[in-house]
Amino acid sequence: MSFKKKIPALKVKQLLSDWDKVEYDKKSFRKKPEEHFYTFSMSASTLKSLSGIQRRGGKVAGNSIDTGIQRAHEESRSKNISQYVKYGYPWSDLSPSQRNDKFKELRKPGWLPTAIVINILGPNDLRRGSKVSDQDIVKVEKADEDFSRIVLPDSYKKDLWKPQSLPPFEIIDGQHRLFAFDGSIDEDYELPVVAFHSLDVSWQAYLFWTINIKPKRINPSLAFDLYPLLRTEEWLDKFEGHKVYKEARSQELVESLWAYSKSPWYQRINMLGDSSSTANVTQAAWIRALLKTYVKSFSGRGVKIGGLYGAPVGEDKIVLPWNKAQQAAFLILIWSELENSVKSTKAAWAKSLREEKIKKDVKGDVAFNGPHTLLNNDQGITAVLNVTNDIFYLMVDKLEMLDWDMTDVGA
Repeated sequence: MSFKKKIPALKVKQLLSDWDKVEYDKKSFRKKPEEHFYTFSMSASTLKSLSGIQRRGGKVAGNSIDTGIQRAHEESRSKNISQYVKYGYPWSDLSPSQRNDKFKELRKPGWLPTAIVINILGPNDLRRGSKVSDQDIVKVEKADEDFSRIVLPDSYKKDLWKPQSLPPFEIIDGQHRLFAFDGSIDEDYELPVVAFHSLDVSWQAYLFWTINIKPKRINPSLAFDLYPLLRTEEWLDKFEGHKVYKEARSQELVESLWAYSKSPWYQRINMLGDSSSTANVTQAAWIRALLKTYVKSFSGRGVKIGGLYGAPVGEDKIVLPWNKAQQAAFLILIWSELENSVKSTKAAWAKSLREEKIKKDVKGDVAFNGPHTLLNNDQGITAVLNVTNDIFYLMVDKLEMLDWDMTDVGA
């Protein structure tokens, strides 16, 4: 199939004079956007080869540059979409054994009329210190008052093309639809595209929110996993949604600490505030401690240290792009290391606690999880979370935490 190097695109102008009151700020990744965005169609194979997904990690996976905005690609979702494109619904939901002539009337066209939303990177757009190579830049040329042309780079060759550095397209919304095209679908299949040009990343997070969250009321905690940059948007701080996210995420982390069998806090948190519980620390106390530490925002006059899970980190001021499971795993690791250190210490305070008589048997070292150690009460967990959050927040660049490969940790 031949492909066009110049693609006609309809210019869409939605610029209002009221938008002059918007606070644009390049330092906060919210530089003033261009007054037009563009709509056009492009074959799925071409769009996929030119696109990068800003995901967690920092590793290159195929044509995708993982820089911490989107969650990891779920192959099962894309596979389901691929089946739908080929067979329509409900044929795509049938088991392989049911896909026979008996049910042939269930086959339907597999339309995908909803646009893939992308950003076309400009020559000066940086992503974690990298930009699109000059020879890979996609240009937007004016044709007339109503139309423009999307001009693919001279370097682009349809078969086996790979960018020198960053791909020229960023996917804002629609990665699972795009990755449904794995080569098994006719490459003539075209997708509608809505394209912004040189759109800053904070506006991309805002777009993701308005497309996926606001109209559909998706769980806010899920939204923040999908798009970590939303955790730092001050416009969300003024609404209940952001608070709900922080409290919900804190509760989820506490539940993981309590439920995971290898966690030092396994079944040692009073989850229901039950007065008869033998656990020293309540779930509410843990949530309060996390809200003051790991999940707090970076805000306020004179505040220099934010929450590792809720504020921009590092020299580039990018949010640590870990999902719930990754965040919980890190907390479990910290407390496990602390537990091991306490077990091995022969300090006077630890010996004194171990010599005390207690009413109930305690599994493990009483210096760590006994009824009288500070490590097993509200003040102790708050202190540990405060200290470890601040240390790792300041060491994000030195430890290259933005590039930690945590792909084996489930979502």
